[in-house]
Amino acid sequence: MSNDNNYNGFEEQRRRKAENFKLNIRDNYDDNGSSYSAEAEPEEISSYSGEEVKYQIERESKKSLKKRKKEEKKELKARNRRNRRIFRITWIVSVLIVGAMVAVYFITGMNDLLAINRKDDSAVTVQVPKDADINTVTTALKNSGVIAEPNYFKLYATITKNDTFSQGTYELKKNMDYQAIITNLQGTSNRTDTIEVTIIEGQNVLEIADKLEAEGALGDKAKFLELCNSNEFDDDYDFIKSIQNTKERYYKLEGYLYPDKYEFYVNEDPASIIYKILNNYEKRIYEKQAFNGYEKLYSVNKMLEKTESEYNLDEIMTIASIIQAEAADSEDMYYISSILHNRLNADSDMGVNSLGLDSTKYYPYRSEDKLPANVGSNFKSRYNTYDNEGLPPGPICNPGMEAIKAAICPNDTSYFYFCHDSSGRAYYASTIYEHEANLEYIE
Repeated sequence: MSNDNNYNGFEEQRRRKAENFKLNIRDNYDDNGSSYSAEAEPEEISSYSGEEVKYQIERESKKSLKKRKKEEKKELKARNRRNRRIFRITWIVSVLIVGAMVAVYFITGMNDLLAINRKDDSAVTVQVPKDADINTVTTALKNSGVIAEPNYFKLYATITKNDTFSQGTYELKKNMDYQAIITNLQGTSNRTDTIEVTIIEGQNVLEIADKLEAEGALGDKAKFLELCNSNEFDDDYDFIKSIQNTKERYYKLEGYLYPDKYEFYVNEDPASIIYKILNNYEKRIYEKQAFNGYEKLYSVNKMLEKTESEYNLDEIMTIASIIQAEAADSEDMYYISSILHNRLNADSDMGVNSLGLDSTKYYPYRSEDKLPANVGSNFKSRYNTYDNEGLPPGPICNPGMEAIKAAICPNDTSYFYFCHDSSGRAYYASTIYEHEANLEYIE
């Protein structure tokens, strides 16, 4: 019982203390001595304490964040300065290395370009294959000891737009500078791969093309034949430009590929071959010649003027080509020339209006057995003098100078017919009866 009383007393005492504590709080005064109500105090105390703490926390957080950012910025600046120093050093070293490499390349290249260090003046042979590119040519020059810096040579050739070369075998000296090397490779003066080809009097364009190809001088036969029937050379030669009936001819240049001995390069460009031959023809017709019955020497053009020929140069070349194809020898040429002139000038009632020449029947082919399979045996030539009156549209072959002179200055005869026996002996006749007798005799 006493214990319960003691416990109850203790609880009562504690309750009173708690109440007194609350009362003391409500009875507090402010700094001015004024009291304030107990109802508002707890809320005011609670509000002030929460906002202040929150404000303090935020302010401390911002200060801490600002400080941290400042430290990071400072550290970043320091790192950037350090990286920039490393970059500058690396860049300077790289520039120095690259500059040194470029300088070495430039100096070495320039020495090779100008052949400063190449004192050896010995000659070597350099082979440039067909359709060779700059890499192939550079390799050939390097292997022959003509250049030491292939990349620099290719750079120079490309920049100067000299990176195309012609096929051939060239003789070059080891101490040549780049420009001298290129000049020699693009020219022909130092080529050593030459071939001698003789064009025989009386050969036609097709036969000449075959011979040039067989001898190795002509690399493109189709192009050669195409050029022989083109206007490619008109601006360079008046005697070609003056030809009027180009469309009637098989080959415009037939008759003007002058028979002679020529020196060509292996697989030479077709246009270059033709230029060489036409240049030779032009030279020959302007040379002074000894003509039949004249003491003085005259050129072909001057002799045409001298004789007051009724035929122009192209017609003379046509007559000369027939003479070349039909005559057995030089003497025979002048008699056949007289027969051709006589027939061309004969009255229609004489029955010799057509020339009737076997050499014209199958032109541009030599004879019936030379006709290509794709042409066929029924081929009819526009040059056939059995079917057509007068001269054919153009020459049927390429005559030599003797035949040309005979065409201009024929013998003075009354013959209208000729034939030859198997040994080449000529028989001439003024009438058809004499001619038939000659034919019967030689049979």
